[in-house]
Amino acid sequence: MSHNHTHFVNRIIVATAIAAMGLVMAPTGASASTGVVAASSATAKTAPGQPAFGDKGPHVVAVQTAIMRNGFTLKGGATGVFNKSTQRALKTFQKVVGLKPTGVVDTATAKVLKVAAASTTTVQVTTTTVAPATTTVPAVVYPLTTSTLPVRGAKGDAVVAVQKALKAAGLEVKGGIDGAFGSGTTATIVAFQTNKGLTATGVLDIPTAVALALIAPVAAATPAPAAAPAAVSVASTTTLIDPSSLPVRGNRGDTVRTLQKALINAGIEVKGGADGVFGGATFVALQKYQTANGLTVTGTLTTQTAVKLGLVAAPAVAISVFPVQGLCSYENTWHAPRGNNRKHLGVDVIAKEGNLLYAVADGTITKLYTEASDKLAGNGVRLTMADGTYFFYGHMQKIADGMTIGAKVKAGQVVGYLGKTGGTTTPHLHLEVHPLGGEAIDPTPIVAAVDACSVTTPLPVPAA
Repeated sequence: MSHNHTHFVNRIIVATAIAAMGLVMAPTGASASTGVVAASSATAKTAPGQPAFGDKGPHVVAVQTAIMRNGFTLKGGATGVFNKSTQRALKTFQKVVGLKPTGVVDTATAKVLKVAAASTTTVQVTTTTVAPATTTVPAVVYPLTTSTLPVRGAKGDAVVAVQKALKAAGLEVKGGIDGAFGSGTTATIVAFQTNKGLTATGVLDIPTAVALALIAPVAAATPAPAAAPAAVSVASTTTLIDPSSLPVRGNRGDTVRTLQKALINAGIEVKGGADGVFGGATFVALQKYQTANGLTVTGTLTTQTAVKLGLVAAPAVAISVFPVQGLCSYENTWHAPRGNNRKHLGVDVIAKEGNLLYAVADGTITKLYTEASDKLAGNGVRLTMADGTYFFYGHMQKIADGMTIGAKVKAGQVVGYLGKTGGTTTPHLHLEVHPLGGEAIDPTPIVAAVDACSVTTPLPVPAA
């Protein structure tokens, strides 16, 4: 279920919450003749060190993040590109706080947004007489690093680099090189991974990024003289298990063998060795590994266990708390068809009506939904992290007391109660995840990584 944005109502609510959010209000009684707001006129100048329309880079991200942090919707999220969406959102912000809506980050606007000027470091070049340099082969320039690999839902220059690399590899990205990591880019990555013999997940993992020449290859360690060959951990190989089809008891084959090898490399004995048969020995070994690592002891390969073993990549967005009080259940219905040609953009966690709903991370409540304002979402909240990533909770029975726009929330704090308001008849939480305020991504592996559907005891109130 996707939700509609009620921009006008949001503006009114945000305006009443400006004081609570710590904004510096511009004078509201000034007229054009007084000159008080003349600095924010149609001829307003961009403040030194602030971005202008058309600019790209971290200074644009800082402004976009500040706009969203103050509760305003920015279509596309923090893309790092000062485009028309950013200009419109900036104008809306300026109008609400009492500045002239110019769409320019002038001095007054920067002060209210609390964004620092980008540093302008001058590089001093020293001329030195040196001997003629010998001819060297230019170093290979890799456009990305392991910490900047984009994920589905991301937008910007990093995605453009990925799309260009795919095209250079002879593949066409559906939709073109548009800087948006959507289904077209995902499908093309799957095709590339298949061609290269990599695990076809559609995720830009390290092996795929290396194969695309987006990041530098990881140098292999040189074995010490006379030492026995070092064991290679599963996490450092290109063999990963498909997170959507983790092996279960009774399975046979290479996937089970990979699991068994990972357990053995972790110091856990698998009776019978890596024989590719998921039987009692593998079950017991998993229990021992889970016990040793503080995981829920099930004897099954849960997502949490697979991530810990390095068999699957960690989720694109990490949360610290499962959102629903158990008992509960969920399954992956990402992009399942819904009415009116819609696709499911979240994960549905089914539980008893009235069960507690927890904040999955520290953040700020930046939007409220009601049955009156959104017939599909019903009662709900938007919880936004400091980097602009937000979580949409829908279908609540009711929103918890104190959950107002601008309220600061700690992970584990109760934000509402599970219900069936909006376009549903089955009590459940509809949870969406939007990295950096952008498009929704599949949240199933994100919640599975902290699964707590078996925990019925309410969480303790987090410390303030």
